Amino acid sequence: MQVPRTKNQNRAERRWFLKNVAVGGATIGAGLLAGSLPGFGQEEQDGGTLNSGDVAILRFLAAAEIIESDLWLQYAELGGTQDSELPGLPTKGSGPYTDALSKLDGDMPQYIHDNTEDELTHQAFINAYLVSKGFDPVNLDQFRTLPSSKATGANQIGRLTNLMQLTVDTSWWTRYRSRDHNPDLDPGFRFPPAVPSLSNGQFPAIPRSDDDLAPPGHIQAIANTAAFHFAWVEQGGTSLYPTLAQNVTNPEVLRILLSIGPTETMHFQTWHDKAGNAVSDPLAPLTDPNNPDLVFPNLNTSPGGEDFQTNLIMPEACPFLSRKFPAVSIIRPTSTRAGGAVAAAKGFIADGLFIGQPKQFVQALMELASDADAAQRGSA
Repeated sequence: MQVPRTKNQNRAERRWFLKNVAVGGATIGAGLLAGSLPGFGQEEQDGGTLNSGDVAILRFLAAAEIIESDLWLQYAELGGTQDSELPGLPTKGSGPYTDALSKLDGDMPQYIHDNTEDELTHQAFINAYLVSKGFDPVNLDQFRTLPSSKATGANQIGRLTNLMQLTVDTSWWTRYRSRDHNPDLDPGFRFPPAVPSLSNGQFPAIPRSDDDLAPPGHIQAIANTAAFHFAWVEQGGTSLYPTLAQNVTNPEVLRILLSIGPTETMHFQTWHDKAGNAVSDPLAPLTDPNNPDLVFPNLNTSPGGEDFQTNLIMPEACPFLSRKFPAVSIIRPTSTRAGGAVAAAKGFIADGLFIGQPKQFVQALMELASDADAAQRGSA
């Protein structure tokens, strides 16, 4: 008979996780975390002490950025611009995969490269800031055990995330276009997905091996899946930073969140635009010949209308705070009632990113998220 774990045992395990778990990828940001953090002058050290809530928020954000860095680096290895600015590159990439991505936009490889670099800087900075205040950095290296793609161009190293069995929620497409509904005011409203079939299976967003590089319709479907996943990842960060910022106490920590958060929004806006190119003529409708259940419709004609039109990528005005106020164009959701960090962690799990990870990893991530959501402005 298994003896139930106590709450104290779970907390002790999480503390061990936080203490023993540096920045992902071994050498990424190592210089920032070593010694006395050269370059941190008097101005940077005047931020004051951090309360437990601010530390919890920063720790969850560090973990989230490490996870994002891991998945983006996989995209960069196979489909990004190949240069020495990113760790482990150039790998020469995957030509057919890069070509399929480039059909959505000729600049896709450069955008993937730059998004990856941004996430790496976010995780390195947040961890370095924690160290500068006397706190342990978050390190997930012990969980880098998931296999890499076997396609030519992928480094054969352990991964935190699985990009080969994704279930992508594309309801963000209509959530940002809805004029009548805001998830903060209408938590039970179901925004229709742009590509329903992506929500009903487990699909690769990178080639699993060179066998995935043909026929052309198959590798294009994989690239289209990636395009919608790019936007899904970044819309999560777009909401997460303003949600958590509302519970920050230290002005300098607030400045960090208000400075990093908008870059996530810039990423989302870019990928929203590129995803539209995956579901409009001449590419759509496209059915994956190796998996006919995956279909990318031409949204301009099916179902059509303003909620699906592919060139409407600006957030439409919607109700905010109360319907007694006029509609306004905003980031959504941002309510703290829904638990932004826990919602983000659950989103990662539902996406399939952690298929193959042990339950200890998921449990530790959920506790980090719960602690971040429990933070209250002005608390000790």
